[in-house]
Amino acid sequence: MNNELNFQEKSYYELLLYLILNIENFQILPKIKLETDLPQKVRDNIQTYFFTYKSACEFANQIFLEIYQPGAIKKYCQQSKIGKKLPTALYIHISALEQLHPLLQLYENLAHRLYLKAVSRQKADAKTTTLIKFNFDKPTISYLHYPDFNIDPHPALKTSISINLNEGKVEQRNYTNSKNPPVLHRKETFVTPEYPHYQKFAQLTSAEVKLGLLDNTRLIGTRKGWLTHLKNHGIEIQDHHVIQHTIEMPISKIQRHKAAIVRKKISKPVRLAVEANLFTEGTTFFDYGCGYGEDIKYIAKKGYLSAGWDPYYLPETPCIAADIVNLGYVINVIESLAERREALIKSWQLTKKVLIVSALVLIDDSKTEGKLAYGDGIITARKTFQKYYEQQELKSYIDQVLNVDSIPIDLGIFFVFRDEAEAQNFQASRLKTRLYTPRISCKNKRFEDYEEQLIPLMNFMSDRGRLPVRGELDEETDLIEEFGNFRRAFQLIIQVTNYQEWDKITDKRRQDLLVYLALTKFSHRPKFSQFSEIVRNDIRALFGSYTKACTLADLILFSLGDSVLISKCCQNSSIGYKSDYSLLVHVSAVAKLDPLLRLYEGCANRTIGRLNEATIVKFHHKLPIISYLFYPDFDTEAHPVLDTTMNIDLRDLSVVYEDYTSEYNPPILHRKDALVTSDYPHYEKFAKLTVQEEDRGLLNDLEQIENRLGWLKCLEKNCTEIKGHRVYWRTNVDPYQLKILKSADAARKRKRKKQNN
Repeated sequence: MNNELNFQEKSYYELLLYLILNIENFQILPKIKLETDLPQKVRDNIQTYFFTYKSACEFANQIFLEIYQPGAIKKYCQQSKIGKKLPTALYIHISALEQLHPLLQLYENLAHRLYLKAVSRQKADAKTTTLIKFNFDKPTISYLHYPDFNIDPHPALKTSISINLNEGKVEQRNYTNSKNPPVLHRKETFVTPEYPHYQKFAQLTSAEVKLGLLDNTRLIGTRKGWLTHLKNHGIEIQDHHVIQHTIEMPISKIQRHKAAIVRKKISKPVRLAVEANLFTEGTTFFDYGCGYGEDIKYIAKKGYLSAGWDPYYLPETPCIAADIVNLGYVINVIESLAERREALIKSWQLTKKVLIVSALVLIDDSKTEGKLAYGDGIITARKTFQKYYEQQELKSYIDQVLNVDSIPIDLGIFFVFRDEAEAQNFQASRLKTRLYTPRISCKNKRFEDYEEQLIPLMNFMSDRGRLPVRGELDEETDLIEEFGNFRRAFQLIIQVTNYQEWDKITDKRRQDLLVYLALTKFSHRPKFSQFSEIVRNDIRALFGSYTKACTLADLILFSLGDSVLISKCCQNSSIGYKSDYSLLVHVSAVAKLDPLLRLYEGCANRTIGRLNEATIVKFHHKLPIISYLFYPDFDTEAHPVLDTTMNIDLRDLSVVYEDYTSEYNPPILHRKDALVTSDYPHYEKFAKLTVQEEDRGLLNDLEQIENRLGWLKCLEKNCTEIKGHRVYWRTNVDPYQLKILKSADAARKRKRKKQNN
């Protein structure tokens, strides 16, 4: 039955493609203008599938037109039942081309004409294509040649010809003489089950997956990387079979249990889960690989049912399902790829709501220098194994093994939600601007009489930017009884508050949702039904429809490609410290920025994650880079020292860390008031310090004072010292020099006051 259906679908596609390829100016060519000019087989198929010739032509025209619609290629590629799908492309074997949707076949046919011209100019064989790559993010089709596709378990790429259909450009690459060409994995995904070697390909992939060989895609994409990976784990591939060899241990035995740390406080991953309000009344907690069990004790003291298991310290404890499961710094100390994978899968199987996954991320290369390499990690002095991940590598590993979209929370820390709606709620809440309820500015007797019932309505409006619908407000019964509906009750609230502040709240909540929806485009945008009811109500009230909201979000997202617009947004921002090449903003003020800049930062935050301790976000507007800067003493020190930075290049999502803790002359901050908004708790103190320093002329040459030694030299030169956030004259200095400096200080003050007036 299935074979018959497949045959019918194939015949239907072939008929459509035949008609489409004979369209010129959206009309059938004159030579087959009449139905009687068509071959009998074609006419029979038209009768079978479309009943009339006119209907068939109209449908063919429709597909021809659709190929030029934005997003059409991506839509049909993602809907394809065959081929290997990646976030930005679909790969299929040449033998499966005719089973694609007619629109994709037409798209490929247009590219193929340019491809034939390219190979004819080179006098090359036009029948050398093995795979065809449909790109989503650009109008490009690539023809890839793997000459040993059938016989080599992981064949190497020989040539690549990419056709840009918009510009007609052809780009060619030849890997024939390359010592490290790209190689293929999971070959069965490119072909159909009817392909002669499908079973052999699938069995090889299954064996490799069980051993965890394909989990780290970043390491195995080239021949050298793949062979090194196999060698490190004592594995050989022969004739599509996996052969495991015994690896000679560099030490007597890896002591995994010694990797457990005796903690005096809660671990960071669990602390972040508590701070994110994931623990609610009745929540259960299980720590998989709990070590000494400090997290279990801490959560139990909080009043939650808490348990854990560890193969060394608590081996007899049963592994039980729980709402929140913690896999804390476990996978990075397991040297076996298969066991590492098994630990991740088992912890996910125990998870009812949220899985917390954490592993060490390499910041400083010195941690691995001089260490004994073993597998994909190192052996430490304590005879433990340690695998240092990169942030994007860890996310890819979690997502691939569990088939999820993990959420980065901090370096090496991810949350994985079981329920998609809960994941979306959590993501949206992280982008929510913190707003205050407008204050009551005048007296009103009726408002005072019903203030107790009206306050919850005010709080809801501040939180959601809209009026509630029936059932959303716990205290709504008395309110409805008195006022009839929420709108009438809110009219009374407007009488005692500034209505413009409520409009600003609604606008901010609308911006929050737009930024969130735009960012969902980078993974998979949820269906409207996948949101919780309260978020669906938000979308209806603030946008009218989900379609309209997504359209507006996509328009903002499209603007990210305009570097000039990004630069203008940075330069025109009323928040933050501006330089020629960047905008620096305190993390507390990011949510108050222009939606485009929030989205710009969100691209880095959602994909890689923001440093949890980050103090400052740096927007580079000459290059697509976002930096997170950590100043531990931002609030307490007048000129805090830079501790750590994380730079994310949005072009390839590469991450560069810089640690300044051992620097003799680290960078320091000035003008802290410019980095925050006026409602920041210490704003007044920061602003007064900046004014004092400007009056002294201390900030005239920023290049000379951007590091600690330069700043200290400047203070000494100007006979000045800083105590707390106040500027003082030094006493043990030359009186004449001090007199000159004070005179200059007075002149600057007079000039400032004159300008202010």
